[in-house]
Amino acid sequence: MLTELAVRNLGVIEDMELVLGTGMTAVTGETGAGKTLVVGAIDLLTGGRATPALVGPSAPEAEVEGRFVTGDRETVVRRVIPADGRSRAYIDGHLATAAALEELGRDLVDLHGQHTHQSLLRGPIQRSVLDSFGAVDTTTMAGLVDELRSVEAGLAALGGDARSRFREIDLLRHQLSEIDGAAISDPGEDERLDRDESVLADAAAHRQAAAHAVRLLSADGEVSDGLGRAQDVLAGREPFAGLVSRIADASADIADIAAEARACLDAITDDPAALAALRERRQLLAGLRRKYGSTLPEVLDFRSEAARRLDELEGYEARAASLEARRSEVTERLTAERARVLVERSEAAPRLAAVVESRLAELAMGAACLSVDVSGDAGEQVSFLLAANPGHEPLPLSRVASGGELARTMLALRLVLTAGPETLIFDEVDAGVGGTAARAVGRSLAALSTDHQVIVVTHLPQVAAYADHHVALKKAEVAGSTRVTLRTVVGEDRLVELSRMLSGSPQSASALQHAEELLESAASHRTL
Repeated sequence: MLTELAVRNLGVIEDMELVLGTGMTAVTGETGAGKTLVVGAIDLLTGGRATPALVGPSAPEAEVEGRFVTGDRETVVRRVIPADGRSRAYIDGHLATAAALEELGRDLVDLHGQHTHQSLLRGPIQRSVLDSFGAVDTTTMAGLVDELRSVEAGLAALGGDARSRFREIDLLRHQLSEIDGAAISDPGEDERLDRDESVLADAAAHRQAAAHAVRLLSADGEVSDGLGRAQDVLAGREPFAGLVSRIADASADIADIAAEARACLDAITDDPAALAALRERRQLLAGLRRKYGSTLPEVLDFRSEAARRLDELEGYEARAASLEARRSEVTERLTAERARVLVERSEAAPRLAAVVESRLAELAMGAACLSVDVSGDAGEQVSFLLAANPGHEPLPLSRVASGGELARTMLALRLVLTAGPETLIFDEVDAGVGGTAARAVGRSLAALSTDHQVIVVTHLPQVAAYADHHVALKKAEVAGSTRVTLRTVVGEDRLVELSRMLSGSPQSASALQHAEELLESAASHRTL
């Protein structure tokens, strides 16, 4: 639900902060006090259209911020509208698009009145409303649709065109032959060949260096000769006993190194033919990498996938026959299931229309006629049509001209539904009604508020009296500009506000008495 709303420089609202609770909240105020701007602010938070005209006089920008709490999840939404330039949107402090706000808002808020993005205007939502009312189970049908889609995707993947299939088979066979012809047994062969080429390409220089090292390190070489003389000079002299031992160890190490160098020298051969063969092999592998993967492991992965695909295509006939049989069986079941759903939706449609019409009659729309149009193989195309007055052509709800009639129609629909966003907002719902009908509107809104947070902008005291919370806006002239203040009214203050709404005179004794009677009557109805 919406727990907090902050508005700055939006029209005549300079700075307003509103804390909202559960149940029903009435927003009232004299004409021009900005009541509808409160709804407009929430509309902006749910992706409504933002224009520079919304920015208050002399202000650089307008800003709206709201905090929504659903279960243990909290979401903060902010919208900034510059006096010149494009608006900015934020969700939990991160930049977002207006479309993202609208998508988020669909789950949080439903606005009923002059705002065009309310959810019940959308065909898919109207279909779900009908299904919910008529207890139409579409689970099996949806499962069959998914199954059919999967089967058709399998057929498409097989390659339905024989010529294309044979071309792909030829290509796969060529690719597999090319990869298999390389006889790659070691995924790390590239690295090994790189090392071997480095040795073979410079074999003469390697052998020359090794031979020179062997001469220097051999028993009659300079290094061994120097170590021997040093050992002889120091031998028998106590201070150098440790050094003599280390020289002996070094001589042994040098002998080992010389032996290894000689072995390396013997292992390195200057073999131009071997080098040419190695380079040819590297070129072959490089060609495979260019075609099938950047590394040999990727080339081998490509080979595995190509082999799998070839098996699939070569087994096309059997696989295709199996899938075709499955498609035929699923299609038959789906056709029967669609027919069942169509019957259930068609039977539920007039029942839903009748229940909503009875609610509309309570809301001073007794002459209104609602019909639910169902079409399509499964009745998937659902449209709510309203003729608000006798002789009028039934029109889709999105084309109903009167905001008040639309809001009351939405209220009537909401009264027969159990699901929907947690927060419901009604603007103009009481337009053109009064007396008994106004009380019926108030009672209906109060009934909704047992399962939803309901916010209603109203000019009727009979409606406001049913609210759990009452917010009053008041306009005043400040330095030549109109400014609005907001306060939550309770106790005597609420009586005074209802008195003002009844008679235009906040202190009228008769109006105050009438206001008290309205509150008592509303309270008694809410406890029934």
